Amino acid sequence: MDMRCSFERLSAAVKHVLVQDPTSGHLFVFLNRQRTHVKILYYDRTGYAIWYKRLERGTFSAPEKEEVAYHELVAMLEGFDLQKKRIKLRCFRTNSDAQPGAV
Repeated sequence: MDMRCSFERLSAAVKHVLVQDPTSGHLFVFLNRQRTHVKILYYDRTGYAIWYKRLERGTFSAPEKEEVAYHELVAMLEGFDLQKKRIKLRCFRTNSDAQPGAV
C-alpha cells in the first residue's frame, strides 16, 4: 500500500478491495512493499484514526492469513515472525542511547 494514503483512500481500499465495512470497528493493517512501514486504520465511533509505525531496522512479517487475532498483530508489531515463530532482527534503543537530558 502507498504509505502516503490517508483516511479517505485507506477507507476506500477497505470498501472496494477488501469488500469490508471500514466503520465495523475492525483494525485494517496496511504494509508498504518493503514491509518497513505499517499503517493501521480503525473507526472508534467518533471518526477514523490511523496508527503509523516505521522500523529503523528490519522488516515486518506479513501474516499468511487475511484475519489475525489481536495477540498475533501485537506480536507482528513487536518483531515476531508469525510463520517461522521467531524474533526478527530489530533496532532497540537502550537508556545509554538516549540524548542527555531527554525524557
